[in-house]
Amino acid sequence: MQPAVRAARARVRAGLLAALLWLPMATLAGGLDDFLAFNAATKTATARFEQQVFDRAGKVVDRASGTFAFARPGKFRWTYEKPHAQLLVSDGAKLWIHDPDLNQVTVKRIGGAMSATPAALLAGREDITALFTLRDAGSADGLSWVEAVPKAQDTGFEKVRLGLDGRVLAAMELQDQLGGRTLLRFSGLKPNAPVPADTFRFVAPKGADVIEDAPPASKH
Repeated sequence: MQPAVRAARARVRAGLLAALLWLPMATLAGGLDDFLAFNAATKTATARFEQQVFDRAGKVVDRASGTFAFARPGKFRWTYEKPHAQLLVSDGAKLWIHDPDLNQVTVKRIGGAMSATPAALLAGREDITALFTLRDAGSADGLSWVEAVPKAQDTGFEKVRLGLDGRVLAAMELQDQLGGRTLLRFSGLKPNAPVPADTFRFVAPKGADVIEDAPPASKH
């Protein structure tokens, strides 16, 4: 795969992270009331995922699979295993995106802009209903769905839907503002699973090309 194509795919995946941060918060939610109640209780989660990205015509344009781990507030490790390795790690302040094939690491700062995205649901620092319009979204494909629509207009997506099979999170669907759709299905999800602190630490491999999206903060 050409570097430019891989870089574009990396940008798409990075753009999904705000939604992915939301995952642990709805693990046991069988409906809106359960979702809101459980939102305050889940501290960590681990699982495997299968991901499909659809274009506006409904054609699958990307498939991937791997594992993830989350810890509140704002820490996660999202590992793509197939078809190409890629690692995304956040310690709550910075996000590292490592592409082993390109031997490249991109570093992004996680700032106030995240408050208007589903990441706010994980961080738990603000009233969820102040940032999102939440509602029960009925049943489809054997799952019960909860929908969240951001009240801010610059989040990059229109809504997020969570699909639950009984009391287990089974799927998440993100619909972007260009008509695209990303569907993730989960297996082995474990809410409040023990996750070592060093899971969310990242050190760039020796010789890797490190690119930061902003200069380091001033020490003065």
